[in-house]
Amino acid sequence: MKKMKDLILRFYANDVLRYVFFGGCTTMVNLVTFFVLRQCKVELNTANVISIITAILFAYVVNSRFVFHDNCRTLKDHFRPFCKFISARLATMVVEVGGVWLLVEVMGMYDMLGKFLTQFIVLVLNYIFSKFFVFTTGKKKGKAS
Repeated sequence: MKKMKDLILRFYANDVLRYVFFGGCTTMVNLVTFFVLRQCKVELNTANVISIITAILFAYVVNSRFVFHDNCRTLKDHFRPFCKFISARLATMVVEVGGVWLLVEVMGMYDMLGKFLTQFIVLVLNYIFSKFFVFTTGKKKGKAS
């Protein structure tokens, strides 16, 4: 049991591993929402945008709290990082919407496969933006992540 606890603590100490885990959760929120909306016959781009927005809101909460340990205590404290987060995610949303459109509409790929494939590029870009642009306040200089 101690080995399992040590493994979990070591995993949790690494922000890249935390990001991959919670990024995977965010991707699942995105894909499941997209799948459900498409099953309900929602148009491709509308379903894509709604699923991305849902994932963005989920991602902000888990990234600020569990991945980057943001020090925001009040709603006011969250305003600036949330605006930065939304700005960064809007940029990757353009990549995602364009990628899904290209793969599905232009290349004729199955919609869930096209959506899934774009997630790899988006995951990497979102980590870079979050690490170096969004959750930079309150970090101590010289502190290892």
